[in-house]
Amino acid sequence: MGQTCRDLRVATADRSWAHRKSRGCNLGHNAPMTMSASDGSPTRRLAVIGGGQMGGAILTRAISAGLYSTSEVVVSDADAGIRDRLRASLGVTAIFDTPAAIDGATCILLAVKPQILTALGRDLRGRLHPGQVVLSIAAGIELATLQDALGHTAIVRAMPNTPAQVGQGVTAWCATPDVGDASRAEIRALLASVGTELEVDAERYLDMVTAVSGSGPAWAMVIIEAMTDAGVQLGLRRDWSYELVLQTLAGSVALARATGRHPADLRNMVTTPGGTTAAGLAAMERSGLRAALADGIVAAYQRSVELGATARK
Repeated sequence: MGQTCRDLRVATADRSWAHRKSRGCNLGHNAPMTMSASDGSPTRRLAVIGGGQMGGAILTRAISAGLYSTSEVVVSDADAGIRDRLRASLGVTAIFDTPAAIDGATCILLAVKPQILTALGRDLRGRLHPGQVVLSIAAGIELATLQDALGHTAIVRAMPNTPAQVGQGVTAWCATPDVGDASRAEIRALLASVGTELEVDAERYLDMVTAVSGSGPAWAMVIIEAMTDAGVQLGLRRDWSYELVLQTLAGSVALARATGRHPADLRNMVTTPGGTTAAGLAAMERSGLRAALADGIVAAYQRSVELGATARK
């Protein structure tokens, strides 16, 4: 009584998923699939807990890259709208029940906000199999905290960024010693599907990564917005100014990568003594551009550390 049509559709979808599971092979409690693909490699199965912006982006790119078929993915999300969208757009199974979603998965992606990890840990604790690896992208939450919350030792902590949505992201990650070679290979392939992946040799670097690249797209967008607005203030049409800024930044990044030269050298290439660029740079220095960027990045780092400390309590 009292259920809406939407609730009934969700309940039906969840029951359908449970029925399909009951008809499959019994591999034991949460045991990952061990069947081999046609090329002899182990079958990978992905559970995504949280199908929102980042979880959905990683999932979409992983399927597009051929890492998983739609039948090898299950998404769990509390938002019925997100479940409906992922079913319609990707054809994956999307359910409310988180413990059911991880059953049979080789990799479990935790794409949820740091604030709900404690509750999630209660749902999953005691349900994880030793052969499963958990990949968390929650900002600031340390490996030890995740291990304690989940009662599981094979954990990877990663920090992606939003350009992952277009395959141009960068993700730094760190794994516990209990993450085996096969799981590391799966993690590396999953993160590479959304851009560049970088395994760091100490977890302490991840809070720094969060500040530089995790939050970095926000810094870049502020710069894009400010440059575009300045062009409009001078008299350019907004669409012209926006395109000029986007291509200038994209071209500058490409130039830096292609030449390998220090940014100061490349800056000097366009800074004629007494010229327009020199005048502009002097004004920016007086306004504290460098200091503002540095202060913002340091503040983001400190907040990441604070989130980790709060989660430990």
